Amino acid sequence: MQKRIAIIGAGPSGMAQLRAFESAREQGREIPEIVCFEKQSDWGGQWNFNWRTGIDAHGEPVHSSMYRNLWSNGPKEALEFAEYTFDEHFGRPISSYPPRAVLWDYINGRAEKSDVKKHVRFSTAVRWVQYNAETETFTVTVEDLVTRTTESSEFDNVIVGSGHFSFPNVPDFAGIETFPGTLRHAHDFRGAESLADKDVLLIGASYSAEDIGVQAYKMGARSVTLSYRSRPMGFDWPEDITEVPLLERFDGSVAHFVDGTSKRFDAVILCTGYLHHYPYLPSDLSLDSPNNVYPDTLYRGVVSEANNKLFYLGAQDQWFTFNMFDAQAWYVRDVILGDATLPDAAAQRADIDRWLARFHALESAAAEVRFQADYIRDLIEQSDYPMFDLDEVVRIFLEWKKDKQENILTYRDAVYPSVMTGTMGAVHHTPWLQELDDSADRYLAHPKTDVIKVIVDGRNLPSNV
Repeated sequence: MQKRIAIIGAGPSGMAQLRAFESAREQGREIPEIVCFEKQSDWGGQWNFNWRTGIDAHGEPVHSSMYRNLWSNGPKEALEFAEYTFDEHFGRPISSYPPRAVLWDYINGRAEKSDVKKHVRFSTAVRWVQYNAETETFTVTVEDLVTRTTESSEFDNVIVGSGHFSFPNVPDFAGIETFPGTLRHAHDFRGAESLADKDVLLIGASYSAEDIGVQAYKMGARSVTLSYRSRPMGFDWPEDITEVPLLERFDGSVAHFVDGTSKRFDAVILCTGYLHHYPYLPSDLSLDSPNNVYPDTLYRGVVSEANNKLFYLGAQDQWFTFNMFDAQAWYVRDVILGDATLPDAAAQRADIDRWLARFHALESAAAEVRFQADYIRDLIEQSDYPMFDLDEVVRIFLEWKKDKQENILTYRDAVYPSVMTGTMGAVHHTPWLQELDDSADRYLAHPKTDVIKVIVDGRNLPSNV
């Protein structure tokens, strides 16, 4: 009988898995019956912007943490698909830091070209996955969120591609209930316009705090304060952005920090990360890990040690993104098709332990980047996914980090060459700090006069604009 495969989630990871199977089909291989369940009404996962927070239109927890005016915070050249380039999609060079809508268009373009949308059941939430030892199959129970009907069916394999940046980690602080201003987690942040002329406190010291902080500055916040737990980010912040040690307590609108300082704030955003949380899986199958570059209990970072018929995509903390998901998806496909053979449990554990030992010995962010490059190289060597110059991607990542240290407000104006085609990224028509329109139309346009720059600079528009 033909195998049946369930993919949970049609974000970048699930889309990569669909593309991997389609690539095998194009080569004349017989592929399993595939059903991909996606809770949202369209694919793209985190890259789908929705104004809703908390609960979606069907009463489900909102999945995406996307917000207006989000631009890639890493060079597109570091995430480019090896088998579908930005040159192929856009037909011309674009800048190295596109906005959300443009990146969504890129991943959507590849998936549309592959004609894999027919495998996706949208607006369908997975409610429960149960493994049946006697039949060696999974019973997957789903609910159609439009018709409110529930059904169960059997699958030979389950691939978890629902991501791990959707369930917020929300710490508690003494007196936080007395804070009278706006208080939210970064997951519920939808734009910095409302922070204009406000004193803003961001609790956290990673990418969310960094990017929301500069967004708030860009949109006119009076001041931005970043509270760190372990160590400051240490960028050369502009005058109105400062870093302070961990928040200790609130007293109304006044926040007190462990170094004895205090300040009044109008808005607080918790940039405190996310949890691995898979409410549709029993605890013995659910990945339980901190957010790091090599979660324990996953052979080659994807095969569940608890059940080798269950796979996880994108479960790692990520330097690489789209092309790492591809490498994982191609390997998972080959395991399912029988082209890649899994070793016994002891050998799997030994391999995991070797990678974990390397991971625990890492001493810097640069070492993490190289580690993840080696991990991706190891996966690609197991499949027919096109190998690309991972060392060059590492070089771009390190240049990116250097650019951020030199100027956290202008690093998105830098450009890099494509690792796949050699094409140099185009300089965007407007510096990022002055670009207030994140639409794809604006980004891809060739404006005769940069209207937004003129407005920002306070000059009068010429009559021919």
